[in-house]
Amino acid sequence: MKVLFITRSTLYTIPGGDTIQMEFTAKHLLEHGVHVDIHCDGELPNYSDYDLVHFFNSTRPAAILKHTKNLKTPYVVSTIYSDYSFYKYSNDHLLMSFLTKSFGIDGIEYFKSTVKHILGQDKIQYYPYFWLGQKKCVKKVLENAACLLPNSVSEYNRLSTHFGLNSRYHVVPNGVDFEKFNHDTEYKRRSGQILCVALIEPRKNQLRLIKAVTDTDYTLKIIGDPAPNHMDYFRRCKEAAGDNVEFISRISQDKLAQHYLESEIHAMPSWFETTGLASLEAAYMGCKVIVSPTGDVRDYLEEMVPYCDPGSVSSIKEAIDLASKGTVSQELIDLIVSRYNWRMAAEETYNAYKKALSVAR
Repeated sequence: MKVLFITRSTLYTIPGGDTIQMEFTAKHLLEHGVHVDIHCDGELPNYSDYDLVHFFNSTRPAAILKHTKNLKTPYVVSTIYSDYSFYKYSNDHLLMSFLTKSFGIDGIEYFKSTVKHILGQDKIQYYPYFWLGQKKCVKKVLENAACLLPNSVSEYNRLSTHFGLNSRYHVVPNGVDFEKFNHDTEYKRRSGQILCVALIEPRKNQLRLIKAVTDTDYTLKIIGDPAPNHMDYFRRCKEAAGDNVEFISRISQDKLAQHYLESEIHAMPSWFETTGLASLEAAYMGCKVIVSPTGDVRDYLEEMVPYCDPGSVSSIKEAIDLASKGTVSQELIDLIVSRYNWRMAAEETYNAYKKALSVAR
């Protein structure tokens, strides 16, 4: 089987969880005899060379529809459906807060895509997007797919509710790379050291995390680059940070493993996560983990970690204190080993492909 992955043009210039998902899924699909090519930008590919086309990121429908408008090859979609409605309750970005309250989550995505197009950051090449809008375009993408590949049942339920779908779907969980993240390295776990691995932006909520550790004995390492469109947020984080906060630019997963091994707690009090790859990695590496319940995180971490209110600094601090007094969850580590690994993700992806192709025939 030959499959074409098609995703955002910034897959490698602004890497994220989807970058990791695509690379490791492609690697392990080879074990099932599936050859994968990844297409990010440039001239349109020859779709007829492939048995199936696999799109990523349903929140970027224009980038998908420019391909599907003449596509005869069946396609599937890894939806990775993020919800930015949190901006309604956030004072970290007043313009986005106003726009979200005024135009809703589809309106805010339309605004973001249009601004990026105007600024030349991510050109929209499917022009009907401008008059159809975000919601109609996303729904068109999803309804015409041979199969949807959400990361959890929770994610599909959100899609189904918001877009009125009753589509074929197959859950493909995200995972951890057990080869790069292993426990064999010599390390010394540092009591009171908190780690946060994420792109620095309002959604990840680093500013409130910084405030939660202000005037405490905790130390905080924030590993990640600032999102290009949120440099002002990054500046505010730097200004709020005391001597117990350290910023480290994005590093390779090989180097990241040592930071997981040295830290006591990994904190991700974000406003929204479909999975939270860093939380899975950190938990597997023996960190105590705190997260917020917004999004689809409970489908992965269940009730095995402390949850916090992302809008409350005191709630974040309470979750950190609770984690610090608790123990590492071996139950969670065992769950990750058995269920959340990239080999299994590739196997479920392959099963979804077979389902999609059987329908297409």
